[in-house]
Amino acid sequence: MAVLLTRDTRLLVQGITGREGSFHARQAAEYGTQVVAGVTPGRGGGAQNGVPIFDTVAEAVRETGANASVVFVPPPVAADAVMEAADAEVALIVCITEGIPTLDMIRALEFLRSRQSRLIGPNCPGLISAGQGKAGIIPGHICLEGRVGVVSKSGTLTYEAIYQLTQLGLGQTTCIGIGGDPLIGTSFIDALELFEADDETEAVVLIGEIGGHAEEDAAAYIKEQIQKPVVGFIAGQSAPPGRRMGHAGAIISGGQGTADSKMVALSAAGVEVVQSPAEIGEAVAKRLSA
Repeated sequence: MAVLLTRDTRLLVQGITGREGSFHARQAAEYGTQVVAGVTPGRGGGAQNGVPIFDTVAEAVRETGANASVVFVPPPVAADAVMEAADAEVALIVCITEGIPTLDMIRALEFLRSRQSRLIGPNCPGLISAGQGKAGIIPGHICLEGRVGVVSKSGTLTYEAIYQLTQLGLGQTTCIGIGGDPLIGTSFIDALELFEADDETEAVVLIGEIGGHAEEDAAAYIKEQIQKPVVGFIAGQSAPPGRRMGHAGAIISGGQGTADSKMVALSAAGVEVVQSPAEIGEAVAKRLSA
């Protein structure tokens, strides 16, 4: 069984008339996702690749029954787009946009506290439930239906892990790119909780990176709450102290947030931590066959 996104998901695309929104809406539909609406203010009444366009999320939800949204809008208005979707009671909001101002995200996350919507991202590749549907930019052709859940801060390493698993015949249930910003809607712990509760997910891949303490928090949660095998990898092992590497959240300071501290914490929680991303697939195969 997939988590968060299933064959029953009815997806709307905020920013569907833009280049990225149009392209990925078409990719999602070709993968089998029910793409039922697009939202671009001022373009309501038209259509994009056969998908009806509305001026507001509320109107799109009312007319099509959309229950998930993927956000492809520019950074200055992306937080507002997330809040608009939450205000329309969209259950799942996936924000792909990178570079949203921090103060805007603080405002959006505070707004979400009083709503029932779940946010994935921002600055993320979204998620895909293998063989069922996708919301975001994860390539569908590398996925295979199966029994491994993937949660990752890194988009490209998400793809790498999926590809390795597929090549080994180890399909996936759902793959979630949570994003690398300091302020995100869904954490490692949130995803781990979903995978632990899913009967069809038998193992989990967790991909973190230097900076912050999300991985250490996840390690503590795994030790206390997770019974399924977890394979982990931490990116940025060779990063110089204090150097920002890639994502906005990937900065270490004061001896905290290092690759070593995260790897030690995960290992102590029973996670099989690999030294190279090239070892992820084989490590999962080993744990599942044990």
